[in-house]
Amino acid sequence: MSPLEIVILLPLLAALAIWLGAPARATSVGAAVVNLVITLGLVFSFKAASAGKAGFAFESARIVLDNPAITFGVGADGVALILTLLTALVTFAAVWQIGDDKPAIYHIASLLIAAGALGAFLSTDVFFLYAFHELALIPTFLMIGLYGHGEPEHRKAVAWKTTIYLGAGSLILLAGLVWLVLEFSGGGKLTFDLQALRAQAALTPLPIEKQAQIFFVLLLGFGTLVSLFPLHSWAAPAYATAPTPVAMLHSGVLKKFGLYGLLRIALPLLPQGAQVAWVQEALLFMLLGNILVMGLVTINQKRLDDVLANSSVMHMGYIFLGLAAGTEIALRGAVLLMFAHGISIALLFALAGRMRNQLGTLEFSKLGGLGEHAPAFTVLFAFGAFASIGLPGLANFAGELMVFVGSFMNYGSTSFGPLQWAVIVSLWGVVMSAVYMLRAYRSLFHGSAMSGLFMRDPALSQRLPLILLAAVLLIVGCCPWLLLNLIKSDLAAVVAP
Repeated sequence: MSPLEIVILLPLLAALAIWLGAPARATSVGAAVVNLVITLGLVFSFKAASAGKAGFAFESARIVLDNPAITFGVGADGVALILTLLTALVTFAAVWQIGDDKPAIYHIASLLIAAGALGAFLSTDVFFLYAFHELALIPTFLMIGLYGHGEPEHRKAVAWKTTIYLGAGSLILLAGLVWLVLEFSGGGKLTFDLQALRAQAALTPLPIEKQAQIFFVLLLGFGTLVSLFPLHSWAAPAYATAPTPVAMLHSGVLKKFGLYGLLRIALPLLPQGAQVAWVQEALLFMLLGNILVMGLVTINQKRLDDVLANSSVMHMGYIFLGLAAGTEIALRGAVLLMFAHGISIALLFALAGRMRNQLGTLEFSKLGGLGEHAPAFTVLFAFGAFASIGLPGLANFAGELMVFVGSFMNYGSTSFGPLQWAVIVSLWGVVMSAVYMLRAYRSLFHGSAMSGLFMRDPALSQRLPLILLAAVLLIVGCCPWLLLNLIKSDLAAVVAP
């Protein structure tokens, strides 16, 4: 059995054990710790395992059907391994945050979301890649509706809105994937194997206009799952309403599935389609909507959870900018930014959840002066907030810089095109990020609370996963090559021609 299969199955088995009566906290934390240790081992051994191999490392394949050819196949390249590490880190922090007073369903749902994300990132078969993501969505909907924050009517409305949006996005995505499989199965039996589809695409590429049509369908499907403007309105209410561990896992990890799908499926199989003028212009318009419109919306928020939720939607625009550019440096920066954003937003949602539990509110007008009684909490929040802004020395900075530099490349031309103008306009998003994050930090930790509320630092044992996430932001920010070296050659087939 491949270690990747163990990584996927362990959360599922832990969720089943909890459902059958095993101690919820001990089982979920134990499974998360084991998965994190295994993942770190895979990261350290990846260079040796992938040496001399053109495909994936740690591969395993189990035939499910012969015709159509569906295989439970797993494998990892550097991109998949980085997102697997992200999932393992956020899962560990999320299940650790679940209090003893919470029912076992919190642990079961968190483990199922983690298992779905891991399966989606590590599957080498399009069928299972799609199916694992759908598995992760089910507990997300249920947890928002049953245990989300706010009045029952509000959280049920948010759950239904999220279900409708993501259900529609999944159906559009399914149509695009089926169309892709039909076109690239080589005229014989249908196959869902990614490597076989890539080989067929390299042998007989589709006409450029057909590539553009399929790519745009996939962009709409994957984009809805990532909250690409204007298909984004489900995301902010869902993150602000969801229970803390669900918000951490969905915004930090599961949202990256749509970006990963474009990077893993759409760009390698349809490289010219992504560069067709009308597709490129539509993508640039949508990503600028994420950055500028959602940046202004975020500035106008009056609650911390709403700021974090809308900020998460906004920052997807930078990653889409890297995908739109298609240069190697921009794509590597996009992958690094996917990891960095996942860590920073998970840290911030974890801290916001603790703040809500202690204070009962996240409204800026009722808070202030928290830094006086909770210095450790203040420092940890600073790591997440300043990383989100893109402060040098923290992980988000290197990813954003690579995206901007890689996107500004002119491909040998001396004239400015729509992409270069989009880079210039999107730089204002950095300014808006600084405005809303620094204002939130000042409102929460400086001055004095109007209502006399104050909070205390969590116990050292409760700080450990938060310190781990903050340390990862610092380590990757100072040494981004630790992750970038994993994807030295993985994006060669994705780079725009």
